[in-house]
Amino acid sequence: MNKILGKPLDRVDGKLKVTGKAPYTADISVENLAYGVIFQSTISQGKVIEIETSNAAACPGVLDIITYKETPTLVKIPFFPTKENLPSEDDDNIYYNGQHLGIVIAETLEKAEYAASLVKITYEETAPTITMAQADMFEPESIFFGIMPGKITRGDIAEGKSQAEVLVEKVYTTPTEHHNPLETSATLAMWEGENLTLYETTQGISATQRSIAAVLDIPQENVRVISQYLGGGFGCKALLRSHTILTAIAARQVQRPVKVVLTRSQMYTACGYRSQTLQNLTLGATKSGQLTLINHIGTSLTSLFDDFVEPVGAPTTMMYACPHLQIKYRLGRVNTITPTFMRAPGEAPGMFALESAMDELAIALNIDPIELRLQNHADIDPQTGLPWSSKSLKQCYEQGAQLFGWSLRNPIPRSMHDGDFLIGWGMASATFPSNSGKSSVKVEIFANGEVQVKTGTQDLGTGTYTVMTQVAAEALGVSSQQVKFELGDSNLPNAPITGNSMTVGSVSPAVHQAANAAKQRMIQMAIADVNSPIYGTPATDITVESGEIYSPQNPTQKDSYSEILRRHHLASLEVTEETAPNPESKKYSKHSFGAIFVEIAIDELLGEIKVRRCVGVYSVGKILNSKTARSQVIGGITWGIGMALMEKTVMDAEQGRIVNRNLSDYLIPVHTDIPKMEVQFVEETDPHVNTLGTKSLGELPIVGVAAAIANAVYHATGKRIRDLPITPDKLL
Repeated sequence: MNKILGKPLDRVDGKLKVTGKAPYTADISVENLAYGVIFQSTISQGKVIEIETSNAAACPGVLDIITYKETPTLVKIPFFPTKENLPSEDDDNIYYNGQHLGIVIAETLEKAEYAASLVKITYEETAPTITMAQADMFEPESIFFGIMPGKITRGDIAEGKSQAEVLVEKVYTTPTEHHNPLETSATLAMWEGENLTLYETTQGISATQRSIAAVLDIPQENVRVISQYLGGGFGCKALLRSHTILTAIAARQVQRPVKVVLTRSQMYTACGYRSQTLQNLTLGATKSGQLTLINHIGTSLTSLFDDFVEPVGAPTTMMYACPHLQIKYRLGRVNTITPTFMRAPGEAPGMFALESAMDELAIALNIDPIELRLQNHADIDPQTGLPWSSKSLKQCYEQGAQLFGWSLRNPIPRSMHDGDFLIGWGMASATFPSNSGKSSVKVEIFANGEVQVKTGTQDLGTGTYTVMTQVAAEALGVSSQQVKFELGDSNLPNAPITGNSMTVGSVSPAVHQAANAAKQRMIQMAIADVNSPIYGTPATDITVESGEIYSPQNPTQKDSYSEILRRHHLASLEVTEETAPNPESKKYSKHSFGAIFVEIAIDELLGEIKVRRCVGVYSVGKILNSKTARSQVIGGITWGIGMALMEKTVMDAEQGRIVNRNLSDYLIPVHTDIPKMEVQFVEETDPHVNTLGTKSLGELPIVGVAAAIANAVYHATGKRIRDLPITPDKLL
């Protein structure tokens, strides 16, 4: 068979992207296209008194102006922010700065932008609630749309504290952060009678189809959603957003296609964000290093109208063997849009706190940080008691330490130098759950040798086109050049949202099963055909390679997919298969793991921090493409460096306005900020997660990076920074 799984196959969509021919949503053009520009509130709390649109409406080329007063009543649905859509006709309240109040539709983008600038809104303004200190706090009963409890305990916290001979009780904070994908969100809406087509920047075409149909109260079969290419999402494109609803309403109102492309500034107030967190973390241990207590209280912020908790305690429940644990959440309401998922929600900020605290505990106990983690390694999931589907975290520590040269580390702070630079070495653990969902895939083999594989998934730019091509090609025994993989259309067989690192784990088993089913159909047709060279050969003796079917015992007698179809007078053969998570997998705890090691250099005079080296070792089950997998790790570590040293959304504490809503003032890493990275994967077989043995990868590599850098900063300087980002002023 053609063994291409795991190989570093170049991206099948790479040429289209580098030549600018890949059609992203904002690139789509249709006849009679109009353009929409959304106008927003400029205050954070109060009421709308009047929206004056006469001057804007008089502008040449303006087709219509729709305010929230003219929009139809929208149906409230689960997983959709109830006030983010628009104020209702009987609710004139302003809940946050940047709230969408209406849309201008015009013949050109420039005319729409100019007219929108003339819309005058009069408010009755009141003082907003902006900061965590101002917010009234409460403890939610459940979090993450009711999926997780608001409080988790095991053992007895008081007992764990009484057993502890050493306590680390600290507070760690992370700031508000925004996703900043390269591609801003966009929608093109077209109506044909009662049927709506949306070209959409979405991480879930089927979810968007269901949601927009429900919100507009139209049949789901009347909606088609298309998203063939995405320039990143990271969570901000996971849920239906108000600009999509407004675009659909506008297109129906003016009876022509309408396109809306959010500006970079609008992305900060229209698509969610990661809430700032304040994490009270207590670790208790014996003098020998055995954990007796973990108490993790996470405080975050949400909007005035919806609950969204950053689940910082999720990894804490399962990361280390500790008999006594409590996870609790506190939530405060402020004048902001509702937060949302952001790469590794919960794990990224939560593991910053946990892995920083573990480093502090190691120092207090005078134990090597790796040794402390090994001593408290969880051999089973300590919260559920379930065995791991697979776990190679110890191997990650071992390989990472060897690659990095950890044994050469002098553990005394400020002991390592390079000229005038202080050198710090730090490490941390990483984890992320491995989830999957139901997926359906259609495979069609054509008489000309081409294979089409179709499913309604999405490619965020992570390589889905490529790895699914590899899965299909290997299962069918054909070259990757023969396979055309199609995605990004809700008319295709259903697949889950691309989020929670679950696309490979959900879709690849369905691709594999459908391709195998098509292959078996072909084999059965051949061995039952008296005109076939392999007529009568037992199916168990058959091999398929390069599209040719034969028995290794008689390799000169071959048949091919093309010849089989021609003899049967068929243009193609089509098979559709559906897969779902195996109920047996519920008997296991399914997680990916990793270890990250960093070296930093600090100019003590300036406080400038430079990350010099990174070594990341990960156990993620079967790797489908070594090149795209490594690319995911590099991207995640890069984001982790940004999280540690740069990223912070700054809000005016009086006006509730984001002051750095652009890529000039919201700092993210660039090439010169990123060091040499060594990435390795532990070979791992996991028969429980899915039929291919793949585990989550995309979100895992950001986890732990900020903690590793913070730990390295302490090693270099003797200063423990518990508040991200670690900027020079905090070291001077």
